Amino acid sequence: MIRVLVVDDHPLFRAGVTGLLSSVGDTEVVADAADGEGAVREATLTRPDVVLMDLTLPGMSGLEATRRIARACPDSAVLVLSMLDDDESVLAAMRAGARGYVPKGAGQEELLAAVRAVAAGGAVFGAGVAGRLLAALDRPPTPAFPELTDRESEVLSLMAEGWDNRRIAAELQVSAKTVANHVSHVLAKLQARDRVEAVLRARGR
Repeated sequence: MIRVLVVDDHPLFRAGVTGLLSSVGDTEVVADAADGEGAVREATLTRPDVVLMDLTLPGMSGLEATRRIARACPDSAVLVLSMLDDDESVLAAMRAGARGYVPKGAGQEELLAAVRAVAAGGAVFGAGVAGRLLAALDRPPTPAFPELTDRESEVLSLMAEGWDNRRIAAELQVSAKTVANHVSHVLAKLQARDRVEAVLRARGR
């Protein structure tokens, strides 16, 4: 069961997202918050698997709340769900520690898929955002990083698609442990803190 904290300052939208997550069998809403301070407090108390975070919040911004949750609750994946989908907002959210970014205009299935992907350790961008930021991910991220082997470059490309280690292992027909080793090598060689930072660094951002 994926435990979710919903953060949004609009009560109707917050209720709608809560209803959607409660209607499927593998997610449950453990708390909600209407501002950044409440988000940090509830995340610290409930330790959710996923935090659905709006960026435009009263008081503490969603970016600052994301930054604090990423530090205090490293096992909680922040998935930004916002009306803002410009490149600067997306990149700021990723730098703050978000694992994914989905516009509020996304469909229900896209949102549910994003929640599941970040809960499994993937990095997710909404379709509109991905078109701008990740257009080249179907090509190996070298030659900018010649230190990566061909297989490591392939793993990095699949990481950028939001695939978790198990799915990458199935695609490459290797064990999950082998994939985990490749991921560790990629992070070390790119001097990245996590999967998201590795993807952004590979794109020269």
